[in-house]
Amino acid sequence: MARGVSIKSAEDIEMARRAGRLAAEVLGMIEPYVVPGVSTDTLDQICHDHIVNVQGAVPANVGYLGYPKTILTSVNQVVCHGIPSPDKILKKGDIVNIDVAVIKDGWFGDTSRMYFVGAPSVLARRLVETTYEAMRAGIRQVKPGATLGDIGHAIQSVAHRGHFSVVREYCGHGIGQVYHEELQVLHYGQRGEGLRLEPGMVFTIEPMLNAGKRETRQLPDGWTVVTKDRSLSAQWEHMVAVTPEGYEVLTPWPGGTGTYAPV
Repeated sequence: MARGVSIKSAEDIEMARRAGRLAAEVLGMIEPYVVPGVSTDTLDQICHDHIVNVQGAVPANVGYLGYPKTILTSVNQVVCHGIPSPDKILKKGDIVNIDVAVIKDGWFGDTSRMYFVGAPSVLARRLVETTYEAMRAGIRQVKPGATLGDIGHAIQSVAHRGHFSVVREYCGHGIGQVYHEELQVLHYGQRGEGLRLEPGMVFTIEPMLNAGKRETRQLPDGWTVVTKDRSLSAQWEHMVAVTPEGYEVLTPWPGGTGTYAPV
């Protein structure tokens, strides 16, 4: 343990890797269904059935702190924690983040990615692509001896270069046999500051960038978080392990990353 942070063995990381790959598989499976006219509730049902019946895993979000669904679907100005609904119908030009977590043999896998519903606006595309690059920049900082501040600074630098803001209320987290373990990965910061990384640490990096100001507000449902100024928001998330040589992404998406450069 490092300041209460769990250090995983090689066997532990193998279990986390298995769970992470299952979570990533869900995001690959659901992609063809993310089209105009589909409800976010339908997407949730498809993901639930796949996790339970195909993967033989457990949907980690169902019942977590009272959350009612399998996935989180955050559309356009929704920053995070959007609840799937039969009334939320995707339309052309929408951008949506789907966040999924599974439990396999007691280990959690957690990842999210953005989808375009038809052709996005120029701003929406640039926001989504910049957010991906910010996540990628943060992941590439991960290695023994680096700090959490190095990760946050790298993410923040990419965001600000694109003239986007970084959401500060939500962050990455340690993960393993507990969904949210001790260790908070802020998506802003200063180089050299914060916890120093060690081999065996496992955590998520999941920046949320807004096209407008960084301030957010939570809706009365107690979950859905939106931008205060109603500007677009985007998020990508990977689970990462610190290795002796650097890092390993534990949630690689099936089929690669499309037009995006690999991490």
